[in-house]
Amino acid sequence: MVYFRWDHDEQELMTFELHVHTTGWVAFGFSPHGELPGSDIVIGGVFPNGSIYFSDCHVVDEATLEEDESQDYQLLSVTENETSTTMLFKRHLRTCDPNDLDITFAVPVEETKYACTFIPLPVVKQKHHIYKFEPVITPHNITLVHHILVYACGNASVLPSGIDDCYGANPDFALCSQVLVGWAVGGESYQFPDEAAISIGTPWDPQYVRLEIHYSNFDLLPGLIDSSGVRIYYTPELRKYDLGVLQTGIFTFPVHFIPPGAESYTSYGLCNSSQFDEMNGMLVPDLHVFAYLLHTHLSGRGVKVAQYRNGEQLGIICEDNKYDFRLQEIRDMKEILIIKPGDEILVECNFQTLDRSGVTFGGPSTMNEMCLTFLFYYPRNNISSCMGYPDILYVAHVLKQEASDAVEGMMAMDFVDWDNETVKIAEKAAKEADQVVMIKTINEIQRNETGLIRDISIPERAACHNISGYLSLSGWRATANLRLTAVCPSESSTTKETASLPLLSVTQLVFAWLILASEYGK
Repeated sequence: MVYFRWDHDEQELMTFELHVHTTGWVAFGFSPHGELPGSDIVIGGVFPNGSIYFSDCHVVDEATLEEDESQDYQLLSVTENETSTTMLFKRHLRTCDPNDLDITFAVPVEETKYACTFIPLPVVKQKHHIYKFEPVITPHNITLVHHILVYACGNASVLPSGIDDCYGANPDFALCSQVLVGWAVGGESYQFPDEAAISIGTPWDPQYVRLEIHYSNFDLLPGLIDSSGVRIYYTPELRKYDLGVLQTGIFTFPVHFIPPGAESYTSYGLCNSSQFDEMNGMLVPDLHVFAYLLHTHLSGRGVKVAQYRNGEQLGIICEDNKYDFRLQEIRDMKEILIIKPGDEILVECNFQTLDRSGVTFGGPSTMNEMCLTFLFYYPRNNISSCMGYPDILYVAHVLKQEASDAVEGMMAMDFVDWDNETVKIAEKAAKEADQVVMIKTINEIQRNETGLIRDISIPERAACHNISGYLSLSGWRATANLRLTAVCPSESSTTKETASLPLLSVTQLVFAWLILASEYGK
């Protein structure tokens, strides 16, 4: 029904072509919040006598359209045939007319930019569930977009309008900390399990979300226009549970640091959930974790998340010891994992900074670092994040640096004579230091808890297996002589066990391979 093309030049002049399967008139406009009132509209068409009309207007209310005093759209052509109308026109990105909306978003010529805006969720008359989301990345900007996060806003929040730096001079653009959905480099679309989805449309559900897009314009390219975002799918066919997302790990700033020249450096972030019930306003049901998303930046090499109850480790929630920044995707748990209120969640991140000559600090830039894990669970509660960071004064003093507050403690890291010994001293001190645990709710209520970093016990790995063999083909039938070789590498043994299997048909071979792959994860 509608075919739309647009482009822009270096003078920030936009050109539009609108082709609509209709006759009479066509209109195109920009809306501040997806609604008609306040919209900036251009309307045009062809009269029955062949003359044309074209006007720059704005919408006052649902029933009133007024012509702008300043006509800032320029008509290039409008034509009509028996079935369609085509209108070609142009306009500058910014016209300075209060009735014209600025066209955005032009990506700043900056290495790092966090752009935020607040968007209303769909208005529905009854409860619906968001069951799927997918990234929509402007194709030529695939290397520009670092991550996209959508945060739910508490309904008591007073939200700003427009687009601004998420963590800049206006703190209102950092409101809303309850992650709903997220995408990072390498991720794809994700559909929630059949038993749980994100609730919208009830009095307890958010009405607005904060859209956060992190741009990494390393080459400082000018004139980049981006329209990336996230598409969500929702349905009145309800799931059994409402789901939530718990953000855990290291509070990104102000005290996270990684020394330079480190072959391996480990940081820790603790979540102590002992106050969850009180902060939630009611008892928190057990969290049934079904998926997770791990996130570090370029120096991250591994992420591990452990669970503790009454001081004892229950196991590893999730881990990736070969973390790849380019493959950040939501991963399903093999089995549902239960987290009870009062449990501790410890996130361990391993970094390598052999290519860096200065300290890497926690922060928003891709060249800064993060250590985060997003746990997807059901049923939902009001806790949005639970993250920890070490007492930086303790770390500074262990490194024999003078500091009287956290700011001086972080500045002192730049004066350490970093080598293999001081790297390990800093790692040990950060692990031994008291942890401050920051817990936040969807309504931006924040409370601090304390805790200590415990050791993570790694379960013994099953024996490794190596499969080798050869396949001979004869006519349309194939047979195989399959040889199994089990190699268990260790410092003291290179024992090999071999076993010969009889000739197999292709069908038998496929089933044998599937069984082995399932058994040994190959």
